[in-house]
Amino acid sequence: MSKSDIRAAALRYEPDSDLAPVVIASGYGEIAERIINVAEQSGIPVYRDDSVSSMLCMLDVGKNIPPDLYEIIAKVYCSILSTAEKFKKTVPEKK
Repeated sequence: MSKSDIRAAALRYEPDSDLAPVVIASGYGEIAERIINVAEQSGIPVYRDDSVSSMLCMLDVGKNIPPDLYEIIAKVYCSILSTAEKFKKTVPEKK
């Protein structure tokens, strides 16, 4: 995949105020690289899946994801949580 083919989207979900996850950024090429870099530098998990990012990039920024994407996004969140849990078990606690 060339750099211009890279796609990325960022989601926010605040259960107290959001009905569903909200697309807060999306883009292709250099914009996608910037989204990924900001996330990684901020310690935000990055889930890499071309088909998911393609679907999310078609949505309007500031809008909730539609119900037909709930299951896919739930799987993404579960994968991120599972990875985070495994990471916690492998990193020794600081004292």
